[in-house]
Amino acid sequence: MKGLEDILREHPFLSGFSPEQSDLIVGCARNHRFNAGQYLFHEGDPADEFFLIRRGKVALEIVAPGKPPIVFATLGEGEIVGASWLVAPHRTMFDARAVELTRAIGIDAACLRGKCDEDHSLGYEMMKAFLPILVQRLNATRLQILDVYGRA
Repeated sequence: MKGLEDILREHPFLSGFSPEQSDLIVGCARNHRFNAGQYLFHEGDPADEFFLIRRGKVALEIVAPGKPPIVFATLGEGEIVGASWLVAPHRTMFDARAVELTRAIGIDAACLRGKCDEDHSLGYEMMKAFLPILVQRLNATRLQILDVYGRA
């Protein structure tokens, strides 16, 4: 049976990090299990953890009062949920809900921010890893808005 370190090292997210940097990240990690319908976090919650999906699916949702949630992305194995931990005030900007049984590795944000402050090369690699994710999510949201309002 594989341990958390082995599982995390096999996740695509760590592919761009050196073994030493991977060791630092592993030190901030723990396993999670989310049942279908369970929320990983809600908009406005403290962004104190982000998740690397091992199995399952997670819907990213925007909620407007009195309206059903708008799913702007559904993420699966190998993807990352939560980037708000990078930017102050470290609050989540949307809801994340497990669509099915989901197993994920949670990375403690305060732990990792501290390590990035101490090791700027780790911080730089983390930014390089998260910037494409942020751009992709922004584009997915833009496309969802275009679809909702019927403009192309």
